Amino acid sequence: MPIVKIQNLFGKAINVAAGQTILQAILEAGIDWMHACGAKGRCTTCRLIVTEGQSYFTALSAAEQKFRNQGRLKENERLLCQCMLPTGEVSGYIPEQTKFPHVIYSK
Repeated sequence: MPIVKIQNLFGKAINVAAGQTILQAILEAGIDWMHACGAKGRCTTCRLIVTEGQSYFTALSAAEQKFRNQGRLKENERLLCQCMLPTGEVSGYIPEQTKFPHVIYSK
């Protein structure tokens, strides 16, 4: 089963089921994750800065491409409400701007 590891959540590993967005998998795992637009691809608050496994993600969605074209989503960032992980293992971390004050993060 594909796995996403969140480095600044103490390396927490989340299994991602087939047909499930990565954000859905994270929320089902009980992790509080910013998604201000309700996971509709209209903001960039659910993004992950990818450090390993970029090639395992599904192709960019139209929303992600729009934000890339606007300079609001970097090459090493993905919107977790928009992408899936059909296979493999990826690692990344939550940007400072979208961290919650009530969640304890690691370095």
